[in-house]
Order: sequence, then structure tokens, then C-alpha cells
Amino acid sequence: MSYAGKNLKFIRKQREWTQEEMAQQLQIKRSLVGAYEEERAEPRLEVQEAICALFNLSLEEFLFQDLSQKAGFGQEGSSNSYLDRRRAMKMDRSASIVPIVPFVPVKAAAGYLAGYADPEFLDELNTFTLPMLAPGDYRAFEIIGDSMLPTPSGSVIVGEKVASLKEVKNSNTYIVVSNADGVVYKRIITNDDHQEKLTLLSDNPLYEPYQVNSQDIVEIWKAVYVIQKAGAQPMWDVDQLAGVVNSLQDKISTLKRTMN
Repeated sequence: MSYAGKNLKFIRKQREWTQEEMAQQLQIKRSLVGAYEEERAEPRLEVQEAICALFNLSLEEFLFQDLSQKAGFGQEGSSNSYLDRRRAMKMDRSASIVPIVPFVPVKAAAGYLAGYADPEFLDELNTFTLPMLAPGDYRAFEIIGDSMLPTPSGSVIVGEKVASLKEVKNSNTYIVVSNADGVVYKRIITNDDHQEKLTLLSDNPLYEPYQVNSQDIVEIWKAVYVIQKAGAQPMWDVDQLAGVVNSLQDKISTLKRTMN
């Protein structure tokens, strides 16, 4: 029996590395690290040798010994010290003065829909703190694209967990996680008294509003802070501005016809 996948995951977490950081150390793709750890593939010999060199192991130890059970291996006693510290820190979050915010970058957004409730997936996310946050449950998401201009592409939205659709305030901005669209940043229009459908609206009028079924939504996070790089400018150009003006004129004309 080979312990390669289990050992790779264990020693990576002892170093407190993400799968991406491990991949960079081994000069392979992150997806390969995931495949090795989930035992969907066996590391090639050159990868095994690189791992052993990186962690000062023999091939025999890496392949045939369960390192998590090896006395004294890893960080100061506990074989699961990294996960234990991370989970204990999160469990103690409600008592902490400064909340800990897990960060979901764009590269992790594709897997977020499947892993948003998986403790191991969440443990892989990097975290940060913002001293101005009140106690609560927060998560941060990187957004890409121009649908929410003037909020520029690449901004990080810090959101507070919304426990129920009843807490959603009309026209406020939210991170919406749904089975249909994954992770999106939009304004929510609550024009359905029964809340069976929500209308999602972009700040950029070039994008048409659309509806999502409430039962397809798995998480909603109310935007409380927007973090962007210093000097970031909204990426409007002349053609976009002309399109916005034309779109607004069409909507005004339609509204006037409706009123008449």
C-alpha cells in the first residue's frame, strides 16, 4: 500500500502551504497536487524524488510509512497541529475581537460551489483580518469583469453572511453563490413578495438584469467593504460610455411610453 497521497497532504499542511504553494515548490500544476492527495493519480518518480528532497525524506518513508503516525514528525508534537490550530482559531472566532476573513480568489471560485461547506476546502483558503470589522461571519471574494463598474475588475469584496433571504435589503450589493451562476457580485432587487425569485442587477447598465430562483441560491454575503489596488481606475472607454448613454436613453423612452 502506498501512502504517497496521504503523506503529501500531511507534510504540505505541516509547512502550512496551500496546494498552489506546494505546486510552485515542485514546479507542477496545482491540479496535480490535488490529484495526488486525493489518490486519483500516483506521483511520477521525479516528483517523488523532488518531494523527498524538499522534506528530507527517503522514498521508502514517503511511499510506505504513514508519516502522520510517526512519532516526532512535523511541528511540535501534534500530527495534526496545522489543522487543529486553524480549526480552533475559527471556532474561537466569535470570541475574537477581530474576525478572521477567509479569502476566495478567482482561481478558487470554480471549486467554491462544491466546497463552500467543506471544512477541508475552507482550511485551504488564505485568511486575513480587518480591525474595523464588527464580530460576525465574513468571507472575501475577488471579482473579475466590468459588470459592476465603477467597482474595478480585481477588487476584493468583503461580505458578511446573510442567514435568511428575509435579511436582504432591496438594491444593496451582495455576493450571491448559486447553483446556476456560481459566485457573482450584484445588486439584489426584491420585487417578489414570496421571494421565489430574486432579480440581480449590475451597476454597469450595459448588462441586463436577470433573475435567479431562490432555491438555487446556496449562500448570500452582504458587501460591507470593497478593497482595491491603489490607483485602480474604472475601465471605461468612449465606446462603453456611448453604449451606456444609448442604453439609458432607450430605457427612458420605454418608461415614457409605459407612463403614457
